Amino acid sequence: MTIAYWCVLFMGLLPIVAAGIAKAGFKDFDNGMPRQWLANQTGFRARANAAQANLFESLPLFFAAVIIATIAHAPQNRIDLLAIGFVIARIAFLICYLANWPTTRTVIWTAGFICVVAIFCQI
Repeated sequence: MTIAYWCVLFMGLLPIVAAGIAKAGFKDFDNGMPRQWLANQTGFRARANAAQANLFESLPLFFAAVIIATIAHAPQNRIDLLAIGFVIARIAFLICYLANWPTTRTVIWTAGFICVVAIFCQI
């Protein structure tokens, strides 16, 4: 399995980490209505939930980029490097979301997006 494929697996799990942070401590957590409970949260829980949604939203394009570039026989070392860059950017993105650093978060989001576009450019 390539490094880029490991990155795909990791990215598939990262939103679950953000969800766990949002539900950390399970203060009055309602497992019968988890989305409603999350919608009523504030502070770091609300930011972690928003990060979870954004992380899920970023997956299809990243997954497609890695798979298409691999099928097209783009240079694997470049795909791997850019996939690692994307993963690092998305981890930093989650940290910035939790820390409530919106400007830095946007810059890091952009860096991750550039990594995905660059993977496509390897084709």
